[in-house]
Amino acid sequence: MRRIDEIHTDEPTWGYRTITQILRRETGVAINRKRVRRLMRDMGLYVIYPKPNLSKRYHQQFLRPYLLRKVAITRPDQVWGIDITYIRMSKGFMYLFVIIDWYSRYIVDYELSSTLDKSFVLACLKRALSFGKPEIINSDQGGHFTNPEYIRLVEEAGVKISMDGKGQCLDNA
Repeated sequence: MRRIDEIHTDEPTWGYRTITQILRRETGVAINRKRVRRLMRDMGLYVIYPKPNLSKRYHQQFLRPYLLRKVAITRPDQVWGIDITYIRMSKGFMYLFVIIDWYSRYIVDYELSSTLDKSFVLACLKRALSFGKPEIINSDQGGHFTNPEYIRLVEEAGVKISMDGKGQCLDNA
């Protein structure tokens, strides 16, 4: 599984057939492509290819503009940045949600989850907002941040929502 993940990370456009050929060539062992396909599915690895953008209109209503262009970050709790990443474990993956204060680089809160459901994001954000409140929260346009529950939680707390532009991966950096 580790090698499958490494191959997929290097070339996310390769499917289970190509990865099976690579594994057979590297190990010299006859590996069944059905097994590689099942392992990729269990790991949540899917081939990246152009797909119909069916969810675009639905999520469009929850998108917010990027509010931080040419804004000087001068004090704590002015802007919080939030994001989700994954951590490879010996048996699978854990997902890490982090809230960071942009001024002090202080980790406001974080939460680990073995699944990528939105409940762990909302629970962590509720906990963080109970201790303090920023003026602006910045995120990407991921599914966790473009859903009505997230938008309602942040807006009820009186916090402005800023989202990175499409394809602007460095906005939150």
